[in-house]
Amino acid sequence: MNQTGFLTIDYVVFITYGLLIVGVGLWVSRTRKGQERTAQDYFLASKSLPWWAIGASLIASNISAEQFIGMSGSGFAIGLGIASYEWMAAITLILVGKYFLPIFIEKKIYTMPQFLELRYDVNVRTAMAAFWLLVYVFVNLTSVLYLGSLALHTIMGIPLTYGILGLALFAAVYSIYGGLTAVAWTDVIQVIFLIGGGLLTTFLALEAVGDGQGVVAGFGRLLEKAPKHFDMILEKGKMMIPDGAGGMRDAYQDLPGIGVLVGGMWIANISYWGFNQYIIQRGLAAKNIREAQRGVIFAGFLKILIPLIVVVPGIAAYVLTSEASATIEPSDKAYPWLLHSFVPAGLKGLAFAALAAAIVSSLASMLNSTSTIFTMDIYKKFIRKDVSDTQMVPVGRIVSFSALLIAVVTARPLLGSLDQAFQYIQEFTGFVTPGVVVIFCFGLFWRRMRARTALLVAILTIPLSFLMKVIWPAIPFLDRMGIVFLILSGIAVAGSLIESGRPDPKGIVLYKGLFKTGPVFNAGAIILSAIVAALYLIFW
Repeated sequence: MNQTGFLTIDYVVFITYGLLIVGVGLWVSRTRKGQERTAQDYFLASKSLPWWAIGASLIASNISAEQFIGMSGSGFAIGLGIASYEWMAAITLILVGKYFLPIFIEKKIYTMPQFLELRYDVNVRTAMAAFWLLVYVFVNLTSVLYLGSLALHTIMGIPLTYGILGLALFAAVYSIYGGLTAVAWTDVIQVIFLIGGGLLTTFLALEAVGDGQGVVAGFGRLLEKAPKHFDMILEKGKMMIPDGAGGMRDAYQDLPGIGVLVGGMWIANISYWGFNQYIIQRGLAAKNIREAQRGVIFAGFLKILIPLIVVVPGIAAYVLTSEASATIEPSDKAYPWLLHSFVPAGLKGLAFAALAAAIVSSLASMLNSTSTIFTMDIYKKFIRKDVSDTQMVPVGRIVSFSALLIAVVTARPLLGSLDQAFQYIQEFTGFVTPGVVVIFCFGLFWRRMRARTALLVAILTIPLSFLMKVIWPAIPFLDRMGIVFLILSGIAVAGSLIESGRPDPKGIVLYKGLFKTGPVFNAGAIILSAIVAALYLIFW
């Protein structure tokens, strides 16, 4: 055994996992002799995904180091309240499946910016494409690479730089070649490792807290030893956490009480699940609308499980370190510390494969969506308008490689000094989020919304968010998102009425039957809503 606690069997399990993912990714991406891959094959998986593949891919793409490392860190520092991002997302997925996907699929689009040109004009499309490319490369890709490398460093002692390079190479091997087909089908395998290995770590952490008396006893001790960590709705001034600079700050700044349920959290979730390219792209690749809707409901049920996998271990780490008079700094080291300390040799390989699955699947998804937006919305639109379907595939591969290279270089400088990277991700994507939701929601459901007003909203969203942060720094960032959304909504209404006041010829016609859903979707939506309501009532 070496100093990491890994046995030969751990390395065998992890290497087998890696070879399986790469092998499946390359196998499903193969083309017949003489056949050329088209843009639809590469960017939309030939529009062939069934519901279970869509649901699995949504979760594998969503759950990454941001959750395993970042959300566990927030669970360590704040507690179960951070699970609002997951449980409210389950309700958001119902809205996406019923009201957003039918329109997007009917329009036969490849990208979200493409929809904006259909609804508004090319200027709005280009502005939002630029926003998303910047966020994907400098926030999403960098955070996944950095947090993943932090886990490798804590568990195995691998230097951060080598960890970043290794994860980037792993994701690149199959995703850049195979496109969304490789990403989506390997995600089905990734989500099995992710959930199975994640539950294993939770089980062992609760066993440790329960002093060998079982998982139920361990959970009971968590409730007894850290009652404040099970408050879903935080009160102002009741929980102070490290600020990453040697001081303390109020956790209310991250999760502002009842404002989480009625304010900015909805803006964050609707933007992420409803208008985010690397999420919606799975629905666009479905066989049909019914498969897409069933897929998002399946993903909603999986979201209910995620806090058990990523938040509860963080709370367990808090209790275990408190009892041992130990400290974990920064908070994002909580999950790697658990893997290193409580997952025995012989099982570390499986638990580590779960973490790697979360990291690599998200990297692959983000790379594919970044290349899709650049190729379809920038390259084809402005650089080479006559590019053919088959010629776009190598362009997409080059863009994926370039985006990955930029993220590798910038990951450590951007995130290296943060205590809770999950909160960094949420806050800085939140500068764009209010404008995204206004532009899309008004574009979908209000025919009077005009292109020039939409462009004004796109231009104002970042400076207005920064201005709010400067002049009102004490306000929690979720509340700030909600306020900026309301201001931008007012601008959207006023601007459109000043421009014309009449319905835009490009407005979406909402006809009878457009939002009709099948019995499977309806039953799933009712059950899912009841579960989320019950969880909030229990942990209020």
